[in-house]
Amino acid sequence: MSLDRSLKTGGKLSSKRSVMKRTERVAKMMTDRKFDPAKDRVLGIPKTLVPKA
Repeated sequence: MSLDRSLKTGGKLSSKRSVMKRTERVAKMMTDRKFDPAKDRVLGIPKTLVPKA
């Protein structure tokens, strides 16, 4: 049984993300020197908006 053409998503995100994923946030905070993996925890870090392209 095949899918109807109107139900296919096209393989990309259906909507734009408003915040970064946790790994992206940690990487950005490490470059900004706001996160130290030796003493800071990954859980509970602040949300970071996705930069506009």
